[in-house]
Amino acid sequence: MALPVRDQFRYWGIAAAIFILLLWLLGDVLLPFVIGGAVAYFLDPVADRLENMGLSRAAATAIITVFSILAFALMILMVVPALITQLIDLVDVLPSLFQEMRAFVERQFPSLLDRESNTHQFLLSMGDTLKGKTGDILETVMASVGSAVNIMVLLVIVPVVAVYLLLDWDRMIARINDLLPRDHAPTIRKLAADIDAVLASFVRGMGTVCLILGTYYAVALMIVGLQFGLVVGFIAGLVTFIPYLGALIGGTLAIGLALFQFWGDWASIGLVAGIFAIGQVVEGNFLTPKLVGDSVGLHPVWLLLALSVFGALFGFVGMLIAVPVAAALGVLARFGTSQYLTSRLYTGRDELDPESE
Repeated sequence: MALPVRDQFRYWGIAAAIFILLLWLLGDVLLPFVIGGAVAYFLDPVADRLENMGLSRAAATAIITVFSILAFALMILMVVPALITQLIDLVDVLPSLFQEMRAFVERQFPSLLDRESNTHQFLLSMGDTLKGKTGDILETVMASVGSAVNIMVLLVIVPVVAVYLLLDWDRMIARINDLLPRDHAPTIRKLAADIDAVLASFVRGMGTVCLILGTYYAVALMIVGLQFGLVVGFIAGLVTFIPYLGALIGGTLAIGLALFQFWGDWASIGLVAGIFAIGQVVEGNFLTPKLVGDSVGLHPVWLLLALSVFGALFGFVGMLIAVPVAAALGVLARFGTSQYLTSRLYTGRDELDPESE
């Protein structure tokens, strides 16, 4: 006899509560394992393709590992130092940029900034605050990152976890499949396949889109001579997974910097604006439809809510698992809706009962 539904809910509810409690208590400890699992999930299709070409799983994992190490080393040597340098320079120059903005507004719109007005006093206080707190803010951020995440531990544990998970991925999935409750195994497999399809479309697809657009923005902005172009491109690419937010944040930052750097050279300012306009056109009409598709089902508002809630509850680890959880909840919500639309709760009667007609 099947286990009653009430007992099933109780057991699964207890399991979910234990999982959430462990995630909350061990968030920082689990971080390298979550990142390693995400890397393995991202690279599993590549390993499968290499296996289809006749390689063993071990050989495929070895090839992927070697190429990943080479790519990571190349990035460390060529990109990261310039990115960190530009980021530090940008933080250092923010107070002077603010002072230049205040001088520009005073020169162009003197009536708006009367020295006795509240607006003028506000700008003065903001400038002094930025000047005095920029270094403290940078030191606090770096100290927080250093205390929350041991970079050396991440650099050692994450690759090891990713390699072992990638090597055993198919065996783990098969083992999990064997442990599924027999009464609900077909339904769970169907839901898991739908969740995987959403994640594959969104995480892998949007990851590729972010990489392409971030590289394009950084290279194009540096070509036109914009200071901190690498940082702006990195930021714009990083948040591109939320539609329009990458172009909005990156475009606002780039155009603002261009106004100070190229004031009077409207052609250069127009080029900076055009770079982001072209990026939006290419993303919306080519990259996202081709690499992500239209059936992902992750609304930007739902994604922002998931990132905010899980980030507040579980910190950085919560933000990492927010997208998979949002995708899973979206699939479960659609499944629940389809079940509801065929239930008596929705129809109000049993359509198979002839007495109800």
